[in-house]
Amino acid sequence: MNSADVCILIPTLNEASTIGQLIKDFRHEGFFNILVIDGNSKDGTGQIAEAEGARVIMQTGKGKGQAMIQAFRFIESPYVIMVDGDGTYLAREAHSLLKPVLEGRADHVIGNRLGNYSPGAFTRLNLVGNRLINMFFDVAYGVELKDILSGYRAFTLESMRELELNKTGFEIETEISVECILKKQRVEEVPITYLPRSKKGATKLNPVKDGFRIGSTIYGLAKMHNPMFYFGIIGSIFILAGLFTGTFVVAQWYEGITRIPLSILTALLIIFGLQMFIFGTLSDFILTLHRQTIQLIMEMNKPRK
Repeated sequence: MNSADVCILIPTLNEASTIGQLIKDFRHEGFFNILVIDGNSKDGTGQIAEAEGARVIMQTGKGKGQAMIQAFRFIESPYVIMVDGDGTYLAREAHSLLKPVLEGRADHVIGNRLGNYSPGAFTRLNLVGNRLINMFFDVAYGVELKDILSGYRAFTLESMRELELNKTGFEIETEISVECILKKQRVEEVPITYLPRSKKGATKLNPVKDGFRIGSTIYGLAKMHNPMFYFGIIGSIFILAGLFTGTFVVAQWYEGITRIPLSILTALLIIFGLQMFIFGTLSDFILTLHRQTIQLIMEMNKPRK
């Protein structure tokens, strides 16, 4: 591998306080193929990046996800490193991210921030939210990844081109992680350092709003990987609602009061909830057959020795 084989991809929006030093750090580590996708910054981020020797492309839309989708079209290098432009990641740790890819052990590598973060790098709300989202992801997809929201990642060009991405906001890391699982890519995590954001650069992440969108992305995409999980949650909500109303109906009945409309609603809620579990079971069965069919086709298409 030479330095031209690796593209350092940096999505940015108003990162003038950190982008220059970040590019210098990567060049110091021997990486000169640096692509900055600038979200029409108002503070001269793009000009600073160009002055430091990076190739700059202006984003045509809005959102980090849209920037990543746009930038992927311009990359031809065999290996790609994606890193945020806010100065929270260390350029020297790019070698650790690349190692599993270069050795052929992984198609996609995620930098795990949660094992070695500096004081102040996470607020308490962000830290709790990250852990809950990772637990939710693990349950939904049956894999154990510790930091699916990390913004420091390494890809092979082939694995990057396999990804079918649609999310335009901060859900992009989640969608990338899900796509890697759905595409059966080999994913590995390596511990990295995570630093506090520069005081000159305000965060663009809204913990509550973006956390909800990320959770919704994990849940919504689960129907193509784990339909029992997807339909099971819907079914559980309806059954719990039915049990709640049913408890009130029974309590009123013991007092000599008959709640006919509420009794009908209770029965409908529980029946609908049970139907969701049946849909989940059938969908899971169909998905299993589909996977077996795809695997059989792939085996038949393998070249024979």
